[in-house]
Amino acid sequence: MGAHVTMNDLTWSAQGLAKWYGQVIALNDVSFEIQAPIVGLLGPNGAGKSSLIRLLTGQLRPSKGRVSVMGQAPFGNRMLLARMGYCPEHDRFYEQLTAYQFLEMLTRLYGVEAAGAARLADEALSRLDLTKQRDQVIFTLSHGMRQRLKVAQALAHQPDWLVLDEPFSGMDPIGRAKMIRLLRQQAEGGCRILLSSHVLHELEAVTSDILLLHQGRLLAKGMIQSIRRLIDEHPHRIALTAKNPRELGRELLKYEDVARVEIENDSLVVETRSPDACYDRIGELALAGGFQIKSMLSLDDNLESVFRYLVK
Repeated sequence: MGAHVTMNDLTWSAQGLAKWYGQVIALNDVSFEIQAPIVGLLGPNGAGKSSLIRLLTGQLRPSKGRVSVMGQAPFGNRMLLARMGYCPEHDRFYEQLTAYQFLEMLTRLYGVEAAGAARLADEALSRLDLTKQRDQVIFTLSHGMRQRLKVAQALAHQPDWLVLDEPFSGMDPIGRAKMIRLLRQQAEGGCRILLSSHVLHELEAVTSDILLLHQGRLLAKGMIQSIRRLIDEHPHRIALTAKNPRELGRELLKYEDVARVEIENDSLVVETRSPDACYDRIGELALAGGFQIKSMLSLDDNLESVFRYLVK
């Protein structure tokens, strides 16, 4: 792989960028220049995040304007793309392969020779806590394991740029904490990272530099503290699945910022006036071992209200 980029490189940029599919406009007149080691791409579903990611990773050609990574257009740029790792939002596995076979194959496709690919595949499995699943067939893996395997294939070949589309989706709190720590380590090692989410709390845990998209337009850049203050003014709902939802609900209701808890089967929805504190509290409860939390998801209502406020 090529040498890692330096802090003077213009890592991500766009000028008058637009992308449309027939009559549908996915992105409209998007311009930015950002150099941060980790960049968060924030927006609700349908905001244009995935279209921007596909443009940055060379999967699409712009309908208008320019997009570049370190000053180079990604589309058709094999030298540039060989130095990039990409984790898509949706699964794209060869389901009959084992986790190791999948990583070793993709690493070789990046041009790494056989012995090196085998070593890098095992290293990636170790870094994502998948060593025990090394020889397990992919279709038998749980959702959380599949999510970690997607990230493993993106970083196995030691890229200079890492692009992750909703990497935290469906992960439990412990898995999210480990993923955040791994991304920070990658950035400290010189890798530049762009990751998308529709949950501000996830991005705030790894970066203060964001691009805020809504309905295909760039509303703001680097405003994470201001956006968080706006979000704190609105009730925030968090959906959880847990082995012991009623006990967890009773524990969360002890805190003043929790307005209500709704429980159905093994699921509960928590409404809080202090989302950051509530997210941290849920993680602490899981780490303490008192509650088995299987998944955590923002229901996004508060974010939509903030976007409506900004659009006005």
